[in-house]
Order: sequence, then C-alpha cells, then structure tokens
Amino acid sequence: MKIAIDPSGPVRLDVEVPGSKSLTNRALVAAALAEGRTRLTNASLSDDSRFLVGALRRAGIPVEAREAERILVVDGRGGAAPASEGEFFLGNAGTALRFLTSFLCLGRGAFRVDGDARMRERPIGGLVEALRGLGASIAYAGSEGFPPLDIRARGLAGGRTAVRGDTSSQFVSSLLLSAPGAAGAVEIDVAGEPTSKPYVEITLDVMRDLGVEVEREDYRRFRVPAGRRYRARDYAIAGDGASANYFLALAAATGGFARVRGVGSRSRQGELRFAGVLREMGCEVAVHEDAIEVRGGPLRGVDVDMNDMPDSVQTLACVALFARGPTRVRRVANLRVKETDRIAAVAREAGKLGARVEEGPDGFTLHPPARLRAAEIDTYKDHRMAMSFAVAAAAAPGIVIRDPECVSKSFPGFFETLEAQGLRVRRLP
Repeated sequence: MKIAIDPSGPVRLDVEVPGSKSLTNRALVAAALAEGRTRLTNASLSDDSRFLVGALRRAGIPVEAREAERILVVDGRGGAAPASEGEFFLGNAGTALRFLTSFLCLGRGAFRVDGDARMRERPIGGLVEALRGLGASIAYAGSEGFPPLDIRARGLAGGRTAVRGDTSSQFVSSLLLSAPGAAGAVEIDVAGEPTSKPYVEITLDVMRDLGVEVEREDYRRFRVPAGRRYRARDYAIAGDGASANYFLALAAATGGFARVRGVGSRSRQGELRFAGVLREMGCEVAVHEDAIEVRGGPLRGVDVDMNDMPDSVQTLACVALFARGPTRVRRVANLRVKETDRIAAVAREAGKLGARVEEGPDGFTLHPPARLRAAEIDTYKDHRMAMSFAVAAAAAPGIVIRDPECVSKSFPGFFETLEAQGLRVRRLP
C-alpha cells in the first residue's frame, strides 16, 4: 500500500498524543520485577511494546492488555521471571530486545533472544560485555557482537561493570532497569560520552517513580545498592514526545497551528526540545504544563546538535525542506544503527524531492530546493521515515509514501489521526 496526503494549506490541529513507548517499555520491566500488580495507564500499544509484553508473558510474567482503555496490568513476581527456558523474538524492537536481555539474565534457565534481519545488524556487544562483567553467561548464536543471543541464566550476583555509552543509551538503561533484581549492589561505569542522555534520565525517573533511587556521579557512574526493590502501583505514562513532534512540524511546514496535549513542561523527554528548534527556525512556540503550541512562520535553516533528540532528526529534515538556507544536524552518529541507517535514508529520500544533502560521519547538511519535486518515498520499514515524510507530503503536492504500515512500530493509527484532524489521506494500491 501507499499513502498520499493532499495539501490543503495551513493546518489547524488539536491533538492528544498516545503514551510514550520509551516510558512504557521501561515501566514494563520495572513492573515485572516488582512484587504485586502494577497498572500502567495511557500505555503505548505500539508494536515495540507488544513485543515486550509478549516476551514477558513467555517468561512467565502475567500481563493483561486492556487495549480500548490503553491500560497494561502487570503481575510482578518480586524478582526474576519464573520461566526456565524459552525463545524470544523481538522483531526490530531495539529497546525491547536490549531490556529483555538483562531481565532474562536475572533468572535461571536457557534462553534464546533474537530479532529480524535488521535487528541482527544492530550492535549489542557492549551490553553483553557489561552483563558478563556482572556474571552473566551469554554466547552469540550468529555474528560476534550481534543478536541472536544464547543466555544461560543463573542470576546476577551484582558487582561492578563497565559499558560504553556512545553506542546506545539503551545499554545503560537496560543495565539500570534490571540492577534491582541482582543479589548484590550493582555499579556501572560508563566510558565515553553517552548518547541521548535524556533517555537515561527518563530511565532514572521511571525507576524512582516505582521505588528505586539510583546513586550517580553525573553520567560517569551509577550505583544501585543491594536490597532496593520496585514497588507495584498505578502509574500514568506520559504522552510520547517524538510523536508530538510530527504535529508540531506540520504546523511549521504548512505555516499553520498545532496544539499537542499530553506533553509539556513537566515532561523530561529530550525529544520535546524540538519545539525550541522550531522557535529558532522562526515559529512561535508556547510550552504549557500539559500542552505545546506551535504557530508556523517563515522558516530559516539552523545548525543544531540533535544528540538529545535523535528520534526527531528525520522530522527536522522534513521541516528544513521548507526553510530558507541550509540546515545542519550534528552529533547523531548512532542513527546509522537504528531501524535503518537514518542519515543515509534522509539523504536519499530528501534528494528525490530535490534537496541536496551532504552526509557527514555524525550528521548531515540539507540544502532545500527552490521547489519540491514530486516523488515516491521509501520508508525502509522505518516508522519515523513514514511519519516524518508525511509532514512534507502534507505541505507539498505529489509526495507518495510507500509501505506506510510501518508506523505501527510506535504510533498505530497515525494516519487515521491525521484524517480525524481534517487532512485528506488517500490510500493507493
């Protein structure tokens, strides 16, 4: 299937975004390790979260999904999962696979953790080495440093380990989330400058909210003392920052207005710093406690460090297509090992529209065309490619998005939401 969006001038949007999949997946692991029932409200029901829910169930943790209410109910066992064997397929859900790997090491048994073809190209060696430092027995069933993994779990005794932070912040978050399930204290030394620091912060926030306070020395060292345990409770998941940005970007690209509810000044998600980038580009921006408003204006190119908001890089690229002057994106080298090589994908697809994109080792510079060309956009099974280029499609005629179904990875119903907001979305064979 393909999708086209008929441009109709400046948009006027009032949207409430779904719960964050990043927060949902972190809360799922913490809830599984808690004793008793945790109820997650406004939970993400994206493919990534479904993969993790399914894996926890196979590990012996009961999880009830009340989809109509966006509620997940987790009956934690107060420690490791009861399963003694199992094979776990996580598709291309990076957070789910990496979080589950540490979680399974807390138990006792033989487990295989695997993903799809792209997941087998995404590095996990740094996390494996760090877990081995805590006593885990993990072997590679395929290529060294990549899934699939064979885990011979015998619990984690605790101790001190080291992990590089400049490949993926998910390695640090995975270790932290499962650390309270170890028999003793866990100390994690982080080598190098961590990527996407706000994602580490939201990990610490979820842990704190569910009863575990982490001792830290900036981003260099973290310590979870022995005996600290998660507490079961009702827990509300905040709206997803990266999802919010597509609607803010629509206002910017079309010269319209968007109010996005469910996110705001109370959120710690780094992706929400994107609103500040739009302000720098020439938009009017108002940030409230539980909403962000953007009114578009004449756009100018920017030079921006996107390390704290990597999931919004493609969104910015599509806004930059309509700006005056080039836009430079820096410090996002880890985008090359995401669902696709996102730097290369942006360069190819924006190039189809007439932009000139200069790739660098850690980013790119996009020179917008005088006028966008019509083109069919490949999404590479990457949800963020589909949703980001939907911004361009709503602002310029002739843009068609291939394989739009991939949005289910993080935002099922994205295109239906656009329709509900008055945009004309056409489904093509």
